[in-house]
Amino acid sequence: MTKRRLLGLVANRQGVSKLGIAAGVALLLVIGWWVFFSPYSPLRHEMAGEHPFKEITVAGVTKYYCTMHPWIIQDKPGNCPLCGMQLVPLEEGKGAPAPASTVEGLAVVQVPQERLQLLGVRTAPVEERDLVKTIRTVGRVEWDERRVSYVQTKFEGWVDKVFVDYTVKYVKKGQPLLSIYSPDLVSAQEEFLIALEAKKRLGESGYPDVAKGGADLLESARRRLLLWDITEAQVDELARTRQVKRSLVLHAPLSGYVTEKMVFPNQMVKPDMKLYIVADLSTVWIQADLYESEVGIIKPGHAASVTLPYEPGVKLEGRVAYVYPYLEKETRTVKVRFEFSNKEGKLKPLMFANVELHVPLGKQLAVPEEAVIDTGIRKVVFVQTGPGQFEPREIHGGQRVEPYVAVPHGLKAGEQVVTSAQFLIDSESRFKAAVAAGAPAEHKH
Repeated sequence: MTKRRLLGLVANRQGVSKLGIAAGVALLLVIGWWVFFSPYSPLRHEMAGEHPFKEITVAGVTKYYCTMHPWIIQDKPGNCPLCGMQLVPLEEGKGAPAPASTVEGLAVVQVPQERLQLLGVRTAPVEERDLVKTIRTVGRVEWDERRVSYVQTKFEGWVDKVFVDYTVKYVKKGQPLLSIYSPDLVSAQEEFLIALEAKKRLGESGYPDVAKGGADLLESARRRLLLWDITEAQVDELARTRQVKRSLVLHAPLSGYVTEKMVFPNQMVKPDMKLYIVADLSTVWIQADLYESEVGIIKPGHAASVTLPYEPGVKLEGRVAYVYPYLEKETRTVKVRFEFSNKEGKLKPLMFANVELHVPLGKQLAVPEEAVIDTGIRKVVFVQTGPGQFEPREIHGGQRVEPYVAVPHGLKAGEQVVTSAQFLIDSESRFKAAVAAGAPAEHKH
């Protein structure tokens, strides 16, 4: 590249830089003129000590202002040069008209019919509705504690055979689990047979007391076997066959799944050992956490439904079984126990499930939730009290029930509340209230 061409490129870049700097300076001059010299600049009014809402001092002349840009004030009616909205009269010695309102900081708003159409204002009636609040949470599936059983012995012995030899196997009530050899059990069977023979012989005696003693001895031997969890059928079979069995078979106490197995062949067992745990999963519990604000309306028996993450199309119906009487310290929530039928086994212990709780609240006055302006401190709605006239009302209490909000206080059935463009009406209401008070409108939400 030649030296002349290189100098030309440098000169061109310097020219572009100078052009950019000039454009920036021009833009700053335009902004400065707008801020400090434009008749529509709010800062100019503030620097001059003027208040956009001050009283007009020209006697006998009605001034007009824009509700969206209140620093724009003209001597004759027309439209705002900034937004095109129709100007509103502002008379001498008066602020913008602000009819009486029951809500502090808000005024009744009068909106011309053409502006209503322009803003798209819609209303809905205050009606009495049968409300049902839906609460959604996530819960964890657990065993129903009332349907879990331990299998143990009440005597010492040695495991002879194991019929159910692995966990999670499904067993039916009465199904053999294992057989146990116990010298104590053999002795008890022999005593029973001796008592059975003694009853037969003593019963032939002509002395009633002797016959009764034989019967009592047999009953005592029989009761001893039953207290060791020998079944009635097994005792009857022993009485019929008169043959002592070397080992005793233990049966499943209920139908369900073997969740734990702690026994093996030839193992010695004692009364304090758990051999099996059997859980019936035909009914399961779901434990869920709910917030303090939600627990007050929940009672046992309320309907609930559950959906499964792995099978979205399936919905199972259940109910609230128990509301715990204390809060969890770490989460500040209350545990609620739900009970669900699980005949098909879709709910598996320790899995998570989406729970919906349906709480009936009865018939209450309600408004659409989009009508409520919630500032965090108070809840306000705008009620149409006449053609184009809207009055702010503060509502108290009431549950939010999608898509409605209950309003036990503050409204009457049949009144019309604003459901769209209410934030624009709220802004004008605050402005009018502030003008009437002689202070700038302050937005708190």
